[in-house]
Amino acid sequence: MKGLNLLTDFSKKTGTKLESKNIKIDDTTLRDGEQTAGVVFANDEKIHIAKMLDKIGVHQLEAGIPTMGGDEKDAIKAITALNLNCSILGWNRAVISDIDDSIECGVDAVAISISSSDIHIEHKLRKSREWVLDSVKTAVDYAKKYNLYVSVNAEDASRSDMEFLLQFARTAKEVGADRMRYCDTLGILDPFETFMRVRTIVEIIGIDIEMHTHNDFGMAIANAIAGIKAGATYVNTTINGLGERAGNASFEEFVMALKYLENVDLGMDTHLFRELSEYVAAASGRFIPAWKPVVGSNIFVYESETRASTVFKNPTTFELFGPKDVGLERKLIIGKSSGVNTLTLKLKDLGYNIDEKDAVELSEMMREKSLALKRALFDSEIVDAYKSYKGDTKSKGGK
Repeated sequence: MKGLNLLTDFSKKTGTKLESKNIKIDDTTLRDGEQTAGVVFANDEKIHIAKMLDKIGVHQLEAGIPTMGGDEKDAIKAITALNLNCSILGWNRAVISDIDDSIECGVDAVAISISSSDIHIEHKLRKSREWVLDSVKTAVDYAKKYNLYVSVNAEDASRSDMEFLLQFARTAKEVGADRMRYCDTLGILDPFETFMRVRTIVEIIGIDIEMHTHNDFGMAIANAIAGIKAGATYVNTTINGLGERAGNASFEEFVMALKYLENVDLGMDTHLFRELSEYVAAASGRFIPAWKPVVGSNIFVYESETRASTVFKNPTTFELFGPKDVGLERKLIIGKSSGVNTLTLKLKDLGYNIDEKDAVELSEMMREKSLALKRALFDSEIVDAYKSYKGDTKSKGGK
């Protein structure tokens, strides 16, 4: 009981109470997702993805990089012309001509991105801290003259000197930026460090923070949640976690983690998650791993005798949400771990009834076959084995 009280006290003293009205998603599948090495979306695919994300309920779309021109610019113009419910954001360097290209595309929001870490300032930009701050001032001031919503992206924020990052955030706020994107560009933070850093910026500067987390060490979702617990209000996501190297925070995983782990429902139509994931997977040429959280094909597939027989009686024993909630189906397969109950349920699903005595014998045969093949059995193999077994028992005078 003492431990529970300590946990409650800690929750009260640290972090922000999470409420759906305070959390928004800026999905960057069409920008950072397409920056995945080897990935190119056709313009029609970009438009379709934008429509689906809007239908699901995303708050903002980072539609691309207008200054690239050509097809990129055409796609962004086509998306803004759809008059979607969500905000449309264009990505820019801290360069006036970039912002002009975004304005030409008709976006209502711009991301102005510039490095904030010394290693980037020295080796990527080959400039100084002062030049970075001056560039932020000039670019934000210019964008605000056109009444644009402005996000200033602090690239490589997680490797930035904290004092300079605070100066960076203060400069952005003072010149009129609406939020600052905290970029864990190399995915090097853990949730505890993320919380402390974001909390510091929120408390000292008081600017809205957006989390842009990479998954190089498998902590993109955890760091995104840590950020919003520290007071961030936006999270950058991509469908299927697309992105450079190990990718970004996965849209579908973040939404479901908030809903079922933090009790925060963002009002997204999660039933469309698998459909959207499949579309993006096909468009990007990146398959969905069977074991992928939330939308992987194995999430609701059961082989184990105990799990299968239990979950079909009461799904809540092993499921926090149902398969239909994310556009999947619950399935049984027969393999090494299957037993009498699993086989009985599977055969019933296939349109066949079997008594307990026969199920005991047949399940052992199925197990041996699965071991020999080193895999689960196909439905056709199960039916063939059942029919063969029933034929044998009849010829021997059985049922």
